[in-house]
Parts: sequence; C-alpha cells; structure tokens
Amino acid sequence: MIRFPVLSPTQRLLRTLTAVVAAAALPSYVLAQSAPKPVKQSDREAPAEISAESMTGRPDRELDLANKVEIVRGVTTINSDKAQYHVVEDEVEASGNVRMKRVEDVYTGDELKLNMDGGIGYVTNPTYRLERSKGQGSGKRIDFESETEATVVDGTYSTCEGPNPDWYLRSGTLNLDTARDIGLARNSVVYFKGVPILGAPAMSFPLSSTRKSGVLPPTIGATNRGGLEVMVPYYFNIAPNRDLTVYPNIIAQRGLQLGAVARYLDPAYKGETKLEGLLKDKLTGTDRWSVSSIHTQALRSGLTLNWNINAASDDAYPSDFSRTLTTAQQRLLLRDISLSYGQPYWSLTARASNYQVLQDPLAPIGRPYDRLPQIVFASARPDVGGFDLAFDSDLTRFAHPTLQQGDRAFVSPKISYPIIEPGFFITPKLSLHATRYQLADSGAGVVPGVETSQQRTIPTASIDSGMVFEREANFFGSDMTQTLEPRLFYVYTPYRDQSMLPNFDSGLADLSFTQLFSENRFVGNDRIGDANQVTAAVTTRFLEESGAERARIALGQRYYFSDQRVALGTVPNQSRSDLLLSANGRLSQSFSAETNLQYSQSLGVLNRANAGIKYQPAPMKVLNLAYRQDLPNSLEKSFDVSAQWPFASRWYGVGRMNYSLTTSKIAEGLLGVEYKADCWVFRVVAQRIPTATLQATSALFFQLELNGLSKLGSNPLQALRESVPGYQNINQPYNRQ
Repeated sequence: MIRFPVLSPTQRLLRTLTAVVAAAALPSYVLAQSAPKPVKQSDREAPAEISAESMTGRPDRELDLANKVEIVRGVTTINSDKAQYHVVEDEVEASGNVRMKRVEDVYTGDELKLNMDGGIGYVTNPTYRLERSKGQGSGKRIDFESETEATVVDGTYSTCEGPNPDWYLRSGTLNLDTARDIGLARNSVVYFKGVPILGAPAMSFPLSSTRKSGVLPPTIGATNRGGLEVMVPYYFNIAPNRDLTVYPNIIAQRGLQLGAVARYLDPAYKGETKLEGLLKDKLTGTDRWSVSSIHTQALRSGLTLNWNINAASDDAYPSDFSRTLTTAQQRLLLRDISLSYGQPYWSLTARASNYQVLQDPLAPIGRPYDRLPQIVFASARPDVGGFDLAFDSDLTRFAHPTLQQGDRAFVSPKISYPIIEPGFFITPKLSLHATRYQLADSGAGVVPGVETSQQRTIPTASIDSGMVFEREANFFGSDMTQTLEPRLFYVYTPYRDQSMLPNFDSGLADLSFTQLFSENRFVGNDRIGDANQVTAAVTTRFLEESGAERARIALGQRYYFSDQRVALGTVPNQSRSDLLLSANGRLSQSFSAETNLQYSQSLGVLNRANAGIKYQPAPMKVLNLAYRQDLPNSLEKSFDVSAQWPFASRWYGVGRMNYSLTTSKIAEGLLGVEYKADCWVFRVVAQRIPTATLQATSALFFQLELNGLSKLGSNPLQALRESVPGYQNINQPYNRQ
C-alpha cells in the first residue's frame, strides 16, 4: 500500500504567498527565536491524501492508481478499483465500485469524474443517501454542480430503507441542494406501493425541517355541511420571520372558497391575520366571508399597540365552515384595539372594543356593551415601609343599541400590611370602591325616573391569614414531605343600595377556590357585594424531594354572619356557601387523577362536579375518563372517554365520546385509526362536533404522510390533540409530560 499527500499547483502557490506575507509581517527577532506557527488549512487548502496498492505516473502531473484506491481531500473521500488523479487540474477520474462520501452524504456508481477543488463532476448509474434527511435513491446519472448541489437525472427519491421502498418519487431531473435544504423535482410522479398517486410538472420538498416556498400537498375531506372539500395551499416563505399561505378550497355543494393566512414575528412586533371568502354560496346565494387579525407592537420603550379584530358575514358562518370545535362554538367575535404604556410601578391603557354576535336562533344570547372608549390606570408598589400600595381606576363610555347607555368612572385605592414568616402569614387590608355614573337622558334603553348622575362609595376591610405545617410521610410507597395549610379569610363590606345603578359589566362569579378568597362575589365594577363573612379552608400537599408537587387535596367553605342584600336576580341568603373539594395527584408514573366537587349542604345536592382519571403507561398509550355535571346553570350531566391505544402491530386506534346523560345522546364524537410504517403514516378520522342548538357538523379526514416529502389529504392532528388529552403524534419522538 502506497500513501502520500499531493499538493496541487494552486495549493503550492497559496502556501508560498502565505509564508512570504507572514515573514514580512512578523518582527525579525521572532523569526530568529522560533519557527512560524502553521497556518490552519481550509478544506480546499488541504492536500489530497492518496493511497492505493499500485501507483504509477508523475506525482507533479498525473497518477494512475489501481486496487483499493482511496483519495481524501477535506470532507470528501473517494474509493474505487481504479482511478486517475490529474494533479494540475486537481481532478479525479474513477471507475469500478465507485463510492464517494462528501461530509455525511454517500454516493456510489460505476464511473466518477470530479474536480476536487470546486466539487464539480458526475457519477454514472448512481445510488445516493443524504444523511440529514435520510433520503436515498438512484438514477442514470448525478451531476455535481458544486460542493452542496447535485442533479439526479431520471432518478428516484425516498426516505424508505431498502431497495424496494414503499413510496418513492420518480422524476426526470431531481435537484438536491443541501446548502438550502431544498429538493426540486421536475416531471415527477409519486408512487405508493407501486401505484402512482400524485403527479406534477414540478414539485419541491424540504431536505430537512427548514421552511420553504412551494405548493403544499392537497388536502381532501368531507363534511355534512358542504360535501367533498379539496384544498391546494401555496406557501410563501417570505423571510425567516414572515410567511404567507394562500389556500383555494373547492367545496362541492357551496363553491370555491379562497383564503390566506399571514404570519410575522419580529423583536418589536408579531401577529397573524387570516382572511377567507366565498362568492355566491350555492346553498344560500350570498357572499360568505370571515376575517381575524391579532397584532402586538412595541412602538417605543413601554408603549405597546395591540389589536384583536374578528368578523364574519353571517350568523351561520361558524356552523357551515367550522373545522375545529373552538371555531364552531365561537359566537362572540371581539373587535378590540388598545394602546398601553407601562412603567415598573404603573400602567395606562386606552382601548376601544365591541362584539359581533353570531346568534343561534334556538339559543339567542345578549349583546355585551361596547366600550367606546375605556381608559384604565393601575399602579402597585410593594414594601413601602412594610406596606403594599395599589390603585386601580377605570373610565369607560358604555354604548348599546337597545339598553341604557352612559359613562362610568371607577377608582379603588388599596393598602395592606403583609406579615410573612416561615410558618405563617397575616395580611390586613383596606380598600375603597368609588364609582360615579353619568347616564344618557335620551335615546334607546333610557329608564324613566332614574337619575342621570349617580355615585357610590363603599369601603372594604379584610384580613387574610394562614399557617404551614410539615411532616415526613409516605405516598404510595415513596418518601414525601406532607404539608398541612389551614387558612382563614375575613371580609367586611357594608351594604349600599345599588338597585337603581345600571349594570354595564357585572355578573355573579362562579364559586371556586379562587373566588372563595376574593373580596367581591361579583365580577365587574357595577356591583360591590355587601359582606360579613369568613372563608375557612385547609390544603394538604405531598412534595417530592425535588420540591415537585405529587398530590394536593383542598377543602374550603365560606360562612356568612349576615344576609347578602346586593344581588343580580334572586338572593339565596344562606348561612354558608357550597362546600368545595378539590383533589389531584400523580399516583404513579402512569396513573393520575383529579376531582372537583361543589356540594350544597342546605339542599343536599351536588351542584357541580368533575372527576377524571388519566392512564398513560407507555408512548402512544393513553386512556382518559371524565364525568362532569353542572346543575345550577345548565342541568347538564355528561360522561367523556377518550383514548389512543395500539391494537395490532403498527396499528393505533384513537377516539373520543362525550355522552350527555341529560339528553341520552352523543354530544361530541371522534373515531379514527392510524398506521405507522417505517417511512410513512396513514390516518383516517371521523369527527362530529356541535355547531349550534340541535345542529352538528360531521367531518371525515384522510391523510397519508410520506416522511420527508409531504402529507397528502386533510390534516386531523389538531382535532386529535384537542379531543384526546395526552395524544402523541405516532410519527414524532415521544416525550413524557
């Protein structure tokens, strides 16, 4: 075996010039005392390391190599049976069992010609494998355009292993640009299991997860509201922080819907805008459209602009064009724009907002007041001589087409003195609620006999206290630290008659552990509830050595020392609130449970309840069971079960059923199967979601995901994630939560 380095004439010239420049630049005493440090060589400057069992020719002109030939130059290695190395041209011609490795990509073939300096050349009857994308294929010839770009002539591409891939892309020419991570196929056809399923004159695809412009795979689905749908999106990768997706969507029973989604992200601003429209819906004969836009922008230090604008052409739009449960149930479309200025201890916000109400004919809802405008000032300063200070204020003009209109000014200063020690805390607090109204004296909704100018001032005193005890304990066989945390919260607010005041934005808050420790039982600023009450609660937690919470159990109730007189509707006037119980915990690595109960002791009724368990023993295995009831509001009782589970080799079932025990009907449902091969995934999913009273939308999703190329069909992944808590994409690595 003969091995030695060979320098091309260009390399020898560069080294000579480098030595001359170095000698001229360094002081003479350095040259006399030590030799110059070697210059770090780039791949192009590196010598060609050549080895072979037989080597003839002139080392400065041309070398003939035979048997176990290996030529190494930087990141490129060539192996073959025979080769010629042209020193002056820095060019290699190889034949017989040719194998070239460039960085991590590997090419094989019958014959190869390559300029080592520029990376330009070709290989005949090649096969190739790209390490980053796991793509591989073959062809009649590969032309190397540069060190990072190659063109496969009459070739194939697939991410499947083996000589007979389940799917492959065949093209007349296939350009592989590893620098930009883009593949571009011309006159291409995609084959799956030997059957052509997609053809295009030009098709581009990523060689990694990098975003790129191009036609996205068509999505095909069907719903009972529009029939068959075929969407062919086009993606514009405008910049690393901006993109635009345009999607024409053919709906068989309705017509052509056009839509676009623009996204942008910058250190100073970010946002997303979505538009879609359909001219002359075949079923309604009207133009249908919707728009949504969210934007946040920092104009200068502390000054921020925000908007959230949503609109639709008609009340039935979410029912007819819903693709997710979230959009199907969206009936209040917010239009809000605000300008905020914030400093460390205060903030000022000016906003204007209103709603478009998409009415359900069988369950109409009231329209909220418009705020035109609203100005909010808030400040807070902790530890001022031991005191915590806060001040909230709100000035709003409320507008409504049919109800009483007017202006409201609200201020609320607060002062508290927290006493916090390792085992206990006590926080006394005083606050004042002052409100002034200036009501319209004419127009729609004016109430006769009500003064146009009204005011209200109400003080509130409270004291919050609690203790923390700890002990060593055992929780399901594991050593833990258990805490016991009793807490008492007393509130006194005197009664003020507020029956003649307007109600612009107040409502009775739902009872919860958070609300138990709130001073006002109402949300909004139009009603301040009278109070002479104490809340008693106790919490116990199990903590791991790391401090992570393994389980929590809490019990709480509010006790009234006098009747509640301020009300919106009927006043219950009970001596105590409903009893609240909350418990949740991770009982093992696979099993967790949660329950929340609201029990009325005076009526002996369980008003609200939700309880659920989650079993997740392994990747892609999850089972959720849940029960919910809400008797005070909707008299609704329901049972919910969802799961993702393998049922055969490579097959996974996924489903969800929400069954209403009140109506004895399935309210929501999803059922699907997934199949995971080595290089592709197939999904079929059917979903039913309620979109209005006595109305539901059923949809059918088909998707074939070819790893590293594209996804064909409609994408059900969002529906699966929303319907099945803990769902894992079977085509992605699993991370235990």
